[in-house]
Amino acid sequence: MDLDHEACYRALAAKDTRFDGLFFVGVSSTGIYCRCVCSARTPKPSNCTFYGCAAAAEKAGYRPCLVCRPEVAPGAARVDAIHHLAHSAASRIEDGALDEGSLDELAASLGVSGRHLRRAVVDAFGVSPVELAQTQRLLSAKRLLSDTNLPIGEVALASGFSSLRRFNALFLERYRKSPTQFRRRRVSDEGSVLCEVGIRLPYDWEAILAFLDARSVAGVEHVEGGVYRRTARVAGRVGWIAVRRHPSKAAITVEVSSGLVPALPQVLRRVRRLFDTACRPADVSEALGPLATPNPGLRLPGCFDACELAVRAILGQQITVKAARTLAGRVAAAFGEPIETPWPGLERLFPSADVLADVAPEQLGEMGIVRTRSRAILDIAASLRDKRIRLQPGSDPEVVAAQLQAIPGIGAWTSQYIAMRALAFPDAFPPGDVAVLKALGGVTVRQAQELAEPWRPWRSYAVMHLWKSLETPSEASPK
Repeated sequence: MDLDHEACYRALAAKDTRFDGLFFVGVSSTGIYCRCVCSARTPKPSNCTFYGCAAAAEKAGYRPCLVCRPEVAPGAARVDAIHHLAHSAASRIEDGALDEGSLDELAASLGVSGRHLRRAVVDAFGVSPVELAQTQRLLSAKRLLSDTNLPIGEVALASGFSSLRRFNALFLERYRKSPTQFRRRRVSDEGSVLCEVGIRLPYDWEAILAFLDARSVAGVEHVEGGVYRRTARVAGRVGWIAVRRHPSKAAITVEVSSGLVPALPQVLRRVRRLFDTACRPADVSEALGPLATPNPGLRLPGCFDACELAVRAILGQQITVKAARTLAGRVAAAFGEPIETPWPGLERLFPSADVLADVAPEQLGEMGIVRTRSRAILDIAASLRDKRIRLQPGSDPEVVAAQLQAIPGIGAWTSQYIAMRALAFPDAFPPGDVAVLKALGGVTVRQAQELAEPWRPWRSYAVMHLWKSLETPSEASPK
């Protein structure tokens, strides 16, 4: 990637959190690469080389810093239209696409050839898709070795390596220590583990907690004392997480129960999306102008579970947030699997797509869910179960919107809301949203769309600011 050396060095010298994760610095005198916020002494400019991603730094022969831990960095927002394909591929790779399948299969799912995908990724990141995946696996393994007591074999599998021998050899080659040598200390055996995830400032922690609290599903998630807690099912593992703002660092801390530790990399990826840690607030504020001025740290909450979010979006059609929350709680109580947690009232997993796809419409109707929405919930659950629809960051929002709106009972508002949160698409704009129209002064749908044009490609964030301007937990499809 083409990075301006002088500008990057200024950010490094200032330890500017706004650029954390957007580039990494390789230090020739130590052979180490760091985040720009590293607390170590700032190296001389002549010893610094800057890279757009961790994989590029590692390809150049640098090892990750043990002080600032590059695997904790916030990440890069995937919004550049020119590199949309490469960023979509990176998102899929981050989710393990190359752990489970080939490059050609990934390319086919994105509608291009393997050769074209490889060229796009190299142009965007300076490394091949395979090298990107390899660094992702190694950094995930490094985190597991640092933060958990998982056996080395389980660390290899959890990080996406199919061969323990290959894992040991690559780790030693890249980091000059074996996994056993790297694990210098043992963490607590109390069960849960505590991890950090970096964020960029400003970050309005209270606002994102209030948003999630207003929409929390009874029995599945809750907010209390400045902490977000929820039950979770990830990669066949079940347990709970607790997320809080770090008291002194530009980071959030994530406590993960022992049952989820073998799936820790996947859990943390979901947490990053839920709390929008990859956001570049300066870019958003610049595009939105006065709209973002009162709350420059506002984020776009993602989702932890795509099926849960889709059901919640369908239930929220033409009713209040509170009413939709009540209905979602009934669905969880009726079909969710019981689970034990340290907190009273946090006792169920939200039902999976597999479970919901087999529910009879009459069972949902008995909960007060109208037939059209009941049918839409069952249809989308079946589509997710059968992988006919994939709700994940990196998916083409136009393709997904068309697939969703082909389901009776799902319209443009619902598909755009799902794009905002499940796809983490920064440029969605739910048409006819009652609260948005009100915040814009009672305009028509057409007028709202025209007013929103200058906010591209950050219209999803504009929606969040418009909802926030009303100071109510509002989002509602047109009645």
